[in-house]
Amino acid sequence: MTEENNPCSSCSSKEGESCSSCSETKKSHQLNQVKHVLAVMSGKGGVGKSTVAALLAVALQKKGFKVGILDADITGPSIPKLFGVQKAPEVTELGFFPVKSKSGIKLMSINLLLENENDPVIWRGPVIAGVIKQFWEEVIWGDLDYLVVDLPPGTGDAPLTVMQSLPLDGAVVVTTPQDLAGMVVKKAIKMAQKMDIPLLGIVENMSYLECSDCGKKLFPFGEGKTELMSQEYEIPFLGVLPLEPLTSSLGDQGKIEESTSYDRIKLELLKVKE
Repeated sequence: MTEENNPCSSCSSKEGESCSSCSETKKSHQLNQVKHVLAVMSGKGGVGKSTVAALLAVALQKKGFKVGILDADITGPSIPKLFGVQKAPEVTELGFFPVKSKSGIKLMSINLLLENENDPVIWRGPVIAGVIKQFWEEVIWGDLDYLVVDLPPGTGDAPLTVMQSLPLDGAVVVTTPQDLAGMVVKKAIKMAQKMDIPLLGIVENMSYLECSDCGKKLFPFGEGKTELMSQEYEIPFLGVLPLEPLTSSLGDQGKIEESTSYDRIKLELLKVKE
């Protein structure tokens, strides 16, 4: 999908400037009652951020909360695939209705608006920013306890738009054991701090591989230093997720809700102000 056929209905601009300016004057949808908005961020690509965002949403729902996921990774959306959702959202005069997963988690992603999930989204930063704002302002999320926002990697336009435009209660950071990943993730942490976004926790993904024969933990990327990072930046350490073939397979099949890895996320340490 190119800029010429973007789904923005707010204006006719192809460059996105008008989209951004019109969205500035709008508030979130009047039918929405979203109690908490949580961003899942990393700064580093390939760390499994979308999987962690999905597992966090599943974990919260298992606790009895009403949950939605806003896929803000416009050029690399993964959420519909993880949940096995392909249905296009219903569009009415009131706005977009998010699509529900099998267990009832509400989802909105640019991939749900594409004719083919493999079609690329070839847009500049202002257009991407405008669509992210639309997903917040024009989607009828209804009553939610938590809206999980899956951010793209980096510290550019899209994460900046979320941090400036959405009423975030805080961010959960995802990293992997490698020092290289840690270096880039620290940039995202410092970005959040500069934007005064509370850091609610950090998760180490792909931490280890458990031998199916002996149960011994193997560390293909070396033992991580995420707990030390959490202490350095005073961020709650929400735990580690292993390299787990079953979770990967379930994600590929669109059955991430069947994974039990969400149990490894220490929700009791996720302190969100009421």
